[in-house]
Amino acid sequence: MTEPDTSNAPVAGWPSGVVLPAKHSWPVVVRAGAVVLRPLTKHDASAWDQLRASNLRWTYEWDATLPPDASQRPAPYRAWLRRMNAQARAEYSLPWALAVDEGWPDQPAPASRTRLIGQVTVANILKGSARSGVIGYWIDEHYAGRGLVPAAVALACDYCWQVMRLHRIEICIRPENAPSLRVVEKLGFREEGLRPRFLHINGDWRDHRVFALNRDEVRGGLLNRLFPDGQLPSIGRAGWL
Repeated sequence: MTEPDTSNAPVAGWPSGVVLPAKHSWPVVVRAGAVVLRPLTKHDASAWDQLRASNLRWTYEWDATLPPDASQRPAPYRAWLRRMNAQARAEYSLPWALAVDEGWPDQPAPASRTRLIGQVTVANILKGSARSGVIGYWIDEHYAGRGLVPAAVALACDYCWQVMRLHRIEICIRPENAPSLRVVEKLGFREEGLRPRFLHINGDWRDHRVFALNRDEVRGGLLNRLFPDGQLPSIGRAGWL
């Protein structure tokens, strides 16, 4: 996987430090300052397994599970990665790893050398008259509560709206998941209601609150809403770490 050599080039209309391509093609790396959304690779297997294992206590209550009667079973990392990339190439999803570039802005690193800290996925992408997608996310407990997830979700939304030209982004959250609810509140998503027993989470069908934004509701982009002064914080500065 190669990465464009424009890691410090500003994108017109977004805060300095945002990197978005003009056209969609998978694999794709996008950035908002120190926040990096990049595809996982086969070389990430060990780091990914360690990240998931070290956060099991932190995430298990919110992790998606398979119902007992599901024909699909959990797959080893490489098989799972092949399936995710096939879905991404077909434009059904954007299965990004969430990473941080600890050297940005003074010594920005290539995407392959950024630190894995979680995941942001745009799933159930529909084209045609719907032009919509659903975002899910999780983050390493050590990095939680520091503004990284709102920045990453805003970056994913702006990519979907401006590059893929989607119309609607939806986020579904369990009512008990206070940290995720703070993310949509910070980003200004509007609540649409409750979906009873909507997704199989942590071993059972769980209710979810539904939040959404349409592209024409955020004409300047979600990153601009989140960072109205146009300045993205960096790792080590007040506001993130």
